[in-house]
Amino acid sequence: MPSKILPEVGLNDTDREAVRALGRDLTGDQALWVSGYFAGIADVKRHLGETGEGGAGLAGAGAAGTPADAAKTSLVKIVYGTETGNAAALAHEFAGRFAESGFVAEAVDMAAYKVRELKNEETLLFVVSTHGEGDPPEPAVPFFEFLSGTRAPKLENLRYAVLSLGDSTYEFFCEAGKRLDARLAELGATRIGDRRDCDVDYEDEAQAWAAGLLDQLAESGAVTGTVKETALSVAAPSEHGKKNPFPAPILENICITGRGSSKKIHHIEFDMEGSGFSHLPGDALGVVAHNDPVLVDELLDVLGWSGAEEVKTSSGPAEIRTLLTTQFEICALTPRFLDMWASVAARDDLTSLITGPDRKELTDYMHQRHVSDVIREGGPKDIDPAAFVAGLRGLQPRLYSLASSQAFAPDEAHLCVSPVSYDLNGSARHGVASTDLISRRQIGGTIGTYIQENAHFRLPADPATPVIMIGAGTGVAPYRAFLQEREAQGNTGPAWLFFGERNFRTDFLYQAEWQAWLKEGLLSKIDLAFSRDQDRKIYVQNRIDERARDLYRWIDDGAHLYVCGDATHMANDVHAALARVFVDEGGLSDEAAGEALRELQAAGRYQRDVY
Repeated sequence: MPSKILPEVGLNDTDREAVRALGRDLTGDQALWVSGYFAGIADVKRHLGETGEGGAGLAGAGAAGTPADAAKTSLVKIVYGTETGNAAALAHEFAGRFAESGFVAEAVDMAAYKVRELKNEETLLFVVSTHGEGDPPEPAVPFFEFLSGTRAPKLENLRYAVLSLGDSTYEFFCEAGKRLDARLAELGATRIGDRRDCDVDYEDEAQAWAAGLLDQLAESGAVTGTVKETALSVAAPSEHGKKNPFPAPILENICITGRGSSKKIHHIEFDMEGSGFSHLPGDALGVVAHNDPVLVDELLDVLGWSGAEEVKTSSGPAEIRTLLTTQFEICALTPRFLDMWASVAARDDLTSLITGPDRKELTDYMHQRHVSDVIREGGPKDIDPAAFVAGLRGLQPRLYSLASSQAFAPDEAHLCVSPVSYDLNGSARHGVASTDLISRRQIGGTIGTYIQENAHFRLPADPATPVIMIGAGTGVAPYRAFLQEREAQGNTGPAWLFFGERNFRTDFLYQAEWQAWLKEGLLSKIDLAFSRDQDRKIYVQNRIDERARDLYRWIDDGAHLYVCGDATHMANDVHAALARVFVDEGGLSDEAAGEALRELQAAGRYQRDVY
């Protein structure tokens, strides 16, 4: 479909040429940012009732100068549910892409979506990730609960499509998207196209999904109009990002657990001068790590390759050793690799595993082996390197909560990293990024970085609002950023930290800083839970039980709750303890206590960053 060009209302020849020249010089990302920026300006002017030349008032013209009859056109909303920000980035990118093709398009966060509007919608495109054991992202939970409940309306007039993001190494791969798709159909909505389930290297599939929908909607003729783009965050765009990481020099890399600790947690500082990045406390740093050269050599040996074999790539020929080091996942097994290996190795056992009805059996098999283990079990020794890497998943960046505030340390980014290690089939194995950061990168060396926004883990807008921060281990990292921000802003609003680790003497992370903030009044209260300092293990949830009365009073006074750390155990145990606070101190039933926490979450007063 040819693009519908936005009418050049009120522009003279000079203005038009300036706009066209700007468009020619911008990158795609910069053009998307500019479209959001000017859409935001138009939105403000429209609400103020300002008019353009010739009396064509923005108040009556629709978004961003749209003709008045555009209000009659159908709006394509791209609704996203995100935990790490990937779904949000895609949704905004798709909104810009649809807008460029002449559609009325808007990206909407599921956490902010007004569910009462569902019955009035005509076209919704969903981009949703899966978290934990098949759960929706934390901010999207209220939306999912409403949709699955008895109050959900019939949706016979709705057309929809679902893009689901997940990790194929997990049993409940893309489960949130599958649930959403099934429930919308159950409520009578009509699919525009089949649901697309994407693995962690989702970019190509996601773009194909959007392109297919764009063509289909254009052909249907049911959606026409001009641009109504949502305003993106108005921050100066950086030339660096996920697709073009900034090579950040490493300034510091020190172990901050004491001698004799059962853990080795490191504090790592990066020099971000020149990156152009802007970030807030709660955001994460994406780290572009490389595979362990020892594991690369092991895989090359199993395959019988020297490492100098060349593979053609989109950017030219590259040695297989370089690709296996920097571009592809060589540890975690995926269904994609097993499918490829089953074909080239004539492994009927793998084919049965992949096509069988028991997803858990497949997941267990993948979690008990690395790529090299499967090759050792049987297969050809003469596979073509290009065919081999075609079956591998792309090596993905890792995200770490920032442990520093940009207002406090303008040209730095700090991380708190615990190295991952485990035993697999009698061999010691280590996490890709944590080991690369801690053990292989030298002071002064660089590593690729970018900022991943986390809009659902933010300090309150009002600095006087009390905050309650609950975390264990490296989950304390964003709270260090919170306190640095409060210090830089001169904010002495009430703040209470609950922190847990194993031993007080060796594992009290950033102890001197917490004690200084407590003395200065930036931190009002601190409760510590060191699980192995006494016979009975004590965790942060036990401290919550002990402080229930004060906690309830703080929450009743408007405090914001934050939880950061392990999703499998700690976060669930803390959630249960918070529910008990409402039962014991608020006199609520178990059901009402759960509803109270959901209401806090929907209001942005209960935020979780769990992994």
